[in-house]
Amino acid sequence: MDKGKAVMGSGRRWAVDFTDNSIGNSSRDIFDPPGFTRASQDQDDSAVSRQKKDAEATWKSQKAWEVAQAPMKNLFMMAFMMWMAGSTVHLFSIGITFSALFQPINALRGVGKVFEPFKDKKVDLLTPKLAFIALNLVGLGLGVWKLNTLGLLPTHVSDWVSSLPPPQEIEYSSGGIPL
Repeated sequence: MDKGKAVMGSGRRWAVDFTDNSIGNSSRDIFDPPGFTRASQDQDDSAVSRQKKDAEATWKSQKAWEVAQAPMKNLFMMAFMMWMAGSTVHLFSIGITFSALFQPINALRGVGKVFEPFKDKKVDLLTPKLAFIALNLVGLGLGVWKLNTLGLLPTHVSDWVSSLPPPQEIEYSSGGIPL
C-alpha cells in the first residue's frame, strides 16, 4: 500500500499521511525572499521573549508585594473587632482573641506556599516575605496584647505557684453615690 493513497477496506474513503519522507528539495534549500533574513527574525523573537519575561517578572514582583501587604488590612479589622469586644472575659472576646492569634500563626506556617506562585530567577522574594512575616508578627502581638488585657496571660508568680497569694490590686474604682 502506498502512502498518500486511499486505504481500502478501512471504512474511510481517504487517508492521507502528511509525513515527508522524500529525499528531494526541502524548505531549507529554498532561498529567503529579498529583505528577509532568518537571523533577524531570531533576534526579534529573542528580544520579544526577553521583554515578555521582564514584564512577567515585574508583574510577579508587584503581585508578591500585594500578597505581602495583605495582612495590613486584617490588622485594622482585627484591632477594631477587639476594641468592640471590650475588656471583659466572655465568649465573643475570647473567640475574637483566639482568631487574632491563629490567623497569623497559620499565615506564618504557610509563607512558602503563599509566595510559591511568584518564584522566578528575576524576582526578589526576600523583602516581600520579610514584610509578610513582620505584619503577621504584629497581628500575633495584637492577639497577645488582647490576652493580657483580658487577664488571661500568666504574668505574676502566683499564677504559676498556688501557695503564693495573688498580687494586691493597685487601683480600685467604685461607682455611684452612696445613699
